[in-house]
Amino acid sequence: MTDRYHSADFDKTPPRPRVVMPERLAHPAVEAAGQHGDYSKARRHPVFFVDLPSHAISMTIGWLDVGQSSNRHRHTYETILYVLEGEGYSYVGGRRVEWKAGDAVYVPVWAWHNHVNTGTGRARYLACENAPMLQNMGGVALREEVPARGDQLFDRDHEAEGGAR
Repeated sequence: MTDRYHSADFDKTPPRPRVVMPERLAHPAVEAAGQHGDYSKARRHPVFFVDLPSHAISMTIGWLDVGQSSNRHRHTYETILYVLEGEGYSYVGGRRVEWKAGDAVYVPVWAWHNHVNTGTGRARYLACENAPMLQNMGGVALREEVPARGDQLFDRDHEAEGGAR
């Protein structure tokens, strides 16, 4: 078990870091290992978890088929998407953000967002998030899914939150 420290343990801060070598340093063939069923179902597109022992960041690979859109959702952790292939757009906090292979997209904390493939082939992305850090801080990594999607619903909800396009 990992040591847990409290406010009164401040003097126990070590003078230098120690290397903790995990058993697993690589996750070969991430997509070949298969998609995460429940999470993919919630997002309405395939999502593959990168299974490595980071306590601060997570990484997933996802894709959208032609014309496909992810479920609209938000979460308490930041996300940076890197588009590996394809093209499309994301709605992030009421703003439409166009993207194509080689682009990166930032999704801020608690902003409603979803992603749409507008290209002629599969759109694949790599998502990096700080969810594990928040999970390890005591359950502050939260997410909320909305089953309905679409510009009209998004615009109405965004206006209700005081946003403008």
